[in-house]
Amino acid sequence: MHPILLEIPLGFKTIPLHTYGFMIAIGFLLGVSTIRKLAEKSAIKPDLVADLAFWLLMTGFLGARILFIITRFDYFMQNPLEIVKVWEGGLVFFGGLISATAYAMYFFVKHKLNPWKMIDILSPGLVIAHAFGRLGCLGAGCCYGRPTDLPWGIRLTSELVDTPLRGIPLHPTQLYESSSLFILYAGLLYIFRTKKFDGQVGLTYFMLYPIIRSIVEIFRGDSIRGFVIEDWVSTSQFISFFVFLGALGVLIYRLKKTNESHKTPSPR
Repeated sequence: MHPILLEIPLGFKTIPLHTYGFMIAIGFLLGVSTIRKLAEKSAIKPDLVADLAFWLLMTGFLGARILFIITRFDYFMQNPLEIVKVWEGGLVFFGGLISATAYAMYFFVKHKLNPWKMIDILSPGLVIAHAFGRLGCLGAGCCYGRPTDLPWGIRLTSELVDTPLRGIPLHPTQLYESSSLFILYAGLLYIFRTKKFDGQVGLTYFMLYPIIRSIVEIFRGDSIRGFVIEDWVSTSQFISFFVFLGALGVLIYRLKKTNESHKTPSPR
């Protein structure tokens, strides 16, 4: 845990550079860079896609923060000024994914863009940004794991950590998820180069991320993330189940349609 990356001297004062905010900024820049390159390869204007990426960040950030506030509603009602302290951590990914997806659909319709091609372009950028965001979570001390005796357990003292879990070895769930996302990022870029149909990259993401998240949730120890079935099925696992099934169904359908189109004999 390292919430302050460094102190920047400014006259007689110093300005703290928060690790959480810095990692989100790095992730966003790498995400936009990835999206622009994939847009160029797909013959879509990179500037248009970069504009979309910016607004997805804004809407996604807002949705993720709102869902986090909902999970700690009583605390924020007692401490309303804490709502704006996003640099200290406190985002729920699925809240951001839902709000950003809604805005993306609006943008696709407005600019008459192929939604399947667009999710292929956007998904790898989202994954690399998310991977760095989880590293920021580690710095801030949020999204932490259950107690563990494993040698790689980490000790966190953040106020975001439940009092009984402060200072004892915990599963580094932030690193579990971040490393998985880096691997997923590489896998999606490979699929982008070899895909058989538009939408294959995005649908693969919407299938594999829920699996990653559901596994990581097993090792999570933060009680504020919420449960559908207490201590058995977290809110994120519940959402992941339906996202996975939906993506799998659409992927099978589009793969079947692609294979049928290839089998249809061309007119002589």
